[in-house]
Amino acid sequence: MARAIWKGAISFGLVHIPVALVSATSSNNIDFDWLDKRSMEPVGYKRINKVSGKEMKAENIVKGIQYEKGHYVILSEEEIKTAHPKTTQSIDIFSFVDQTDIPITHIEVPYYLSPDKRGEKVYALLRKALETTGKVALANVILHTRQHLAVLMPLESALVLILLRWPTEVRSLETLELGKAVSHPELNKNELDMAKRLIEDMAAKWDPDEYQDTFQEKIMALVDKKVHEGKIENVEQVSANEERKSADIIDLTELLKRSLGGKSSTKTSSIKARSISKAKASSTAENIETKKAGTAKSESKAKPVSTKSAATKSSNAKNVNKSTPTKTKPVKATPAKPTRQKKSATR
Repeated sequence: MARAIWKGAISFGLVHIPVALVSATSSNNIDFDWLDKRSMEPVGYKRINKVSGKEMKAENIVKGIQYEKGHYVILSEEEIKTAHPKTTQSIDIFSFVDQTDIPITHIEVPYYLSPDKRGEKVYALLRKALETTGKVALANVILHTRQHLAVLMPLESALVLILLRWPTEVRSLETLELGKAVSHPELNKNELDMAKRLIEDMAAKWDPDEYQDTFQEKIMALVDKKVHEGKIENVEQVSANEERKSADIIDLTELLKRSLGGKSSTKTSSIKARSISKAKASSTAENIETKKAGTAKSESKAKPVSTKSAATKSSNAKNVNKSTPTKTKPVKATPAKPTRQKKSATR
């Protein structure tokens, strides 16, 4: 037996029939999930501020009703709860009417009713009484804190509860503004006979197994075909506790990481290789500078600086600057200071 979504009792006069409510319909719609075509990640729905475009947190959202354009009345959750009807576990029948009196446009959602807690005999009694009289029962029922208008009617060996739309929810036929050509047509007898004959030729018995949703069949056939061809995308599942990212910001870093296969180890090793090569280069440069300094010291000890050699170097530098013009400034040779022994010789 299908799972009951509600348990209560049918009540009228002194009669009390325990019943269980079971859904009479099921949704077979194809569920298309939204995916990001760049990364094959699921796309969710967010609460967005229509003015700023920013995502809203649930605690910052309130409920309001617009009574004029741009003017709202704010209602708290506590105030809304006071408007809910008092929950009862009963289907309260208040009237019996002819089945043909209920317009088809008022029918909303059907449910099956099954007898509960040894209520089979009274359940069957009500169903049989409705069958023989051709009547259906109008009732009030509260489901999920909402009050509904409903009709209770027999269906083969069971009872069915059909939720009805409230009269204010159904538009009148006057909204179509049908003219006299439709409401009071002047029809030719031959035309009417031909229409009747066509209807009789196409007459058939109701067989629900013959009617199928071709769109769903074709979509599922395409899905099966792609599965057999191996055309399947791996979609990363996002946990409910994971922080949501803004819909307006594209995380290029994350996309690039995924494009590279998430090889973080390769990136780390390349960084280490660069640092090692830099360290080697710096140590080599230091060794070269040290060798140069040592060579310069040895040369200065081996050859004492003289005024003549300094002057020769200066003249050579001038000749080089004249013969080879360059954009760089000429290096001025600094003449070495003569030693005290040479000064005394000059005197």
